Amino acid sequence: MDAYDGGSNARRQPGAPSEPGDVPEPQRPDGPDGAERTQAPDAPAAPSQPRAQSPAPAGEPAEVPPAAPDPYVESTGTRPSDPDAIRQAPAPAAAAPAPYGDPHPPTGVAALSLRYQIGVVLALAVVAVAVCVHIGMVFLHVAPQNTVTKQHGRAVDDWVYPEFEQNWKLFAPNPLQLNIAVQVRARIRSADGGSRTSGWYDLSAQDGRAIDGNPLPSHTQQNELRRSWDLFVATHDADNRPVGLRGTLSETYLRRIVVLRLERDDATARGDVLVSVQVRSRTTNVPPPKWSEEKVSVQPVYRELPWWAVTADDTEGSAP
Repeated sequence: MDAYDGGSNARRQPGAPSEPGDVPEPQRPDGPDGAERTQAPDAPAAPSQPRAQSPAPAGEPAEVPPAAPDPYVESTGTRPSDPDAIRQAPAPAAAAPAPYGDPHPPTGVAALSLRYQIGVVLALAVVAVAVCVHIGMVFLHVAPQNTVTKQHGRAVDDWVYPEFEQNWKLFAPNPLQLNIAVQVRARIRSADGGSRTSGWYDLSAQDGRAIDGNPLPSHTQQNELRRSWDLFVATHDADNRPVGLRGTLSETYLRRIVVLRLERDDATARGDVLVSVQVRSRTTNVPPPKWSEEKVSVQPVYRELPWWAVTADDTEGSAP
């Protein structure tokens, strides 16, 4: 058989003429030395580099990247817009109940036990009744005389005096135009057995000096002496005799105040004994303004009370 026969397995030499029916074998490039160039079988394939996408020509739509897969569609095989899928979708689970009962526990009185709630209600009822009674008593005190005050006037006065007394002097057409000073003097027995009488102590002037320049004067400095004298005058007649039980009470109250003031002013020396005291008032008219034609007397008017014996109850609790 001829070596160049088409059915033989002999390799055809390059450049040999082909016969009819032969398929031309592709030419392989040769190296510089004329040897056939082949690729090593163990050489790794070069990684393919991503091609940069060239911008789409003008007039053509840009290429849209594929959308990410929808987990809902992959798991159910339907889309949310599908009516059958919406009807078959499971209902949302109900919220779990609070682990500790009511999230808003009661506060205030409602949080107390029944026994304490009843106690609070009773206390509020007592306070409400007391407030109503006080308002009613004060109203009857300042109201014009009527049938109730005629029958129960004593009870109204006992409730109001002396702490809750009301008067209309500030709003009267002719308000109080007098300066009233309360003064006191004392009889003192000395340690050697002798006796002497002190001078007059102007207690109202002492309170006035304590108030002047003081932005926050005490209630005692402003009202204690003044209110005690007003109570005494209201419960005694012109001869300084007490009228009713409140007259005796007002006398005792005034005497204890002046004894306490004398002890604070060191009216008695060490070893001396305070035997008795005498109180008087000094009243003068407030002078009218310069443009007024009103004429008033500027001479003081005195009201002297009898001597009161000082007892152990009067000196109890006073300053040593």
